[in-house]
Amino acid sequence: MSRNGDVQEENVPTLRNRADPFLVACRCFSFLTSLAAILCIGVNVLSAVRSFKHASDIFDGIFRCYAVIIAAFVVLAETEWSFILKFSKVLEYWAARGMLQIFAAVMTRAFPDYIGDQKNLFLLQSIASYLLLGCGVVYVVSGILCIGFLKRARQKQEITREQAAKDLEELERRREELEQLLLLERV
Repeated sequence: MSRNGDVQEENVPTLRNRADPFLVACRCFSFLTSLAAILCIGVNVLSAVRSFKHASDIFDGIFRCYAVIIAAFVVLAETEWSFILKFSKVLEYWAARGMLQIFAAVMTRAFPDYIGDQKNLFLLQSIASYLLLGCGVVYVVSGILCIGFLKRARQKQEITREQAAKDLEELERRREELEQLLLLERV
């Protein structure tokens, strides 16, 4: 209360609406990993089509089809959809996710094409596989350092913070409605 009897509003600390830089970095890295896996999918599809078209090596084509399926699973794991994580609980752990990415990268790099007219395809295979391999190694090391646990804890904190902000807004709205009703009753 002030000296003249009026009630002053207390300064209520506002919740930050800034995004957590760590979570933003994790989302960017997840996006980069998804792009690398999509590139692996594209390269493996091209290699499989080429193998089946020329009937040069049917086993290489089948191998590439499996690589496409595994790389697609990497992309789905990076979206962190609850359905995918329920289906495969082990992908919640970054070390396991990194091993899956390394496996997809090795499958993309296996059976390289050394044909002279396919140098572009070989270059794309190399870029895609090494990019996904690098992402996989980062995931494995981060998993060993328990960075995934830290990310999940910060995500929970962010969700709690967002819910608290929504609740605060709802309470403020409700308080204003009640004040209006109180003023109408006084009149």
